[in-house]
Amino acid sequence: MTYSLDFRRQVLKSLNNGMTYAQAAAFYNLSPTTIQKWKKNIHNKATRKTKLPKLTDATLLQDIESYPNSYHYERAKRLGCSASGVCLAMKRLGIKQKKSKNLYK
Repeated sequence: MTYSLDFRRQVLKSLNNGMTYAQAAAFYNLSPTTIQKWKKNIHNKATRKTKLPKLTDATLLQDIESYPNSYHYERAKRLGCSASGVCLAMKRLGIKQKKSKNLYK
């Protein structure tokens, strides 16, 4: 659950006015650990920093059409990624078997 910045400031203000972590946790119905984390950093971690995938869906589909009998490690070598990455991308696209005429579910 995400709490507003005003609410978090109010909780920390109560701590500065002499309230203990246990008292503040009971009064605001929060975990003492949450209050301690807010004391260190009051702002939310709104976004995750993730890398863009090396393997795009279009690139993988084109490679599957061009080389339908390739193993994952062969595809990975051609596309410049790992074999497990190819496996996960195929799973994400719903592709079950590499040699199937109907590549989708």
